[in-house]
Amino acid sequence: MNGNDRSILSITMLGHGMVHMYELAIPIFITAWIAGLGVGSATLGIAVAVGYALYGIGSAPSGIVTDAYGSKRLLVGCLLGMGASFALLAVVDGLAGVTLALAVWGLAASAYHPAGLRLISTGVTERGAGLGYHGIAGNVGIALGPLVATTLLIAFEWRLVAAAMAVPAFAAAVYTIYVSVDELAAVEPVGGGEATDGGEDEPTATDPEDAPGSLPPIRGILGDTRTIFAGGFLIAFPMLILEGFFYRGVLTFLPDMLASYESLATVTIAGESVEPSGYVFVGLLVVGMGGQYVGGRLSDAMPPEKAAVGAFFALTVISVLFVPAASSGLLALLAVSALLGFVLFGEQPLLQAIVADYSTSDVRGLSYGYMFVGVFGVGSLGAAFSGAMLAYTTQRALFVLLAVVPLTAALISAALWRSNDAR
Repeated sequence: MNGNDRSILSITMLGHGMVHMYELAIPIFITAWIAGLGVGSATLGIAVAVGYALYGIGSAPSGIVTDAYGSKRLLVGCLLGMGASFALLAVVDGLAGVTLALAVWGLAASAYHPAGLRLISTGVTERGAGLGYHGIAGNVGIALGPLVATTLLIAFEWRLVAAAMAVPAFAAAVYTIYVSVDELAAVEPVGGGEATDGGEDEPTATDPEDAPGSLPPIRGILGDTRTIFAGGFLIAFPMLILEGFFYRGVLTFLPDMLASYESLATVTIAGESVEPSGYVFVGLLVVGMGGQYVGGRLSDAMPPEKAAVGAFFALTVISVLFVPAASSGLLALLAVSALLGFVLFGEQPLLQAIVADYSTSDVRGLSYGYMFVGVFGVGSLGAAFSGAMLAYTTQRALFVLLAVVPLTAALISAALWRSNDAR
């Protein structure tokens, strides 16, 4: 990788880790909010849902703004907004204030993925490797968020913890402002010729950081949307929804499901009760870092649609075998959990590469915006599905039905692969 690649990855990996750190830290605050605000879990659940819904829905307009003004500006705004939301949490009163702060977080966080992924896809010459490293950083944030919040809440009141957690986002924003990048180093110039080598002393004439930028009219946005969905992206979009549905459906209740297995029963250490299931869950997320790296490398080595077929079929098999394996002993449970984490996160760089392949650079931000409307927005229904299934059926029934989701996604990816080969 050249210097520009490394500069881009330094700010996108930092931003990606921050987004997921805050995303997974929010649920840790729920217990403190229930006790401190005097509200029930159902009411508080609605407040949290507001933030998460905006996190997904806001991706499409964020993509439009990214295409108009460039990725780096959106990254800075995302980090400042997330820091402001947690600073706001530290001073607001009552449920309405918490809801407002979470809404600010959702709107700010929604800017990240369209901006960050656009920047990698248009600025990093080794795109697949870049997406892999980017995914690893996200998994670091996913693991650190719950760990940091849980640890701090043991010793400090939740408002102080929220204020402390606002600081890293502000520091990351300052760092991002001062890092110089060429956003279009990996894109062929409009007039033809070769892409630049990404050196900081060779900015492109069309670099969004140098252009004034302006939001397109509604007619232009609708035209761009028709262009995006006119080709392979239309076929890929249901696959993105299915990936998000499976992701939320499996991970939302997995810690509680793991706790139900006898091999992960609560143990007492030095007079304190310890839940091994929580550590297994964090371990699963950490293993996902390796999956992210391998997925990114695979997208460079072969058509990402082809690699995604294998990944989705693997998830189908793992889903069918998860409960029988987890019930047969500790070693089998650890093995199937590690496989789930590796493949579940490993297919994400493949999907991001597919979106890049089926969109042009001038609407790449909007394309990723629609991607995360599907993954985070519509796909979040997977959590509700899993909750209902666990309430009325069994874990085995849940995983068998969830297996249909990646199987369907594999068939869609195979169709994309075949159509691409035909062309």
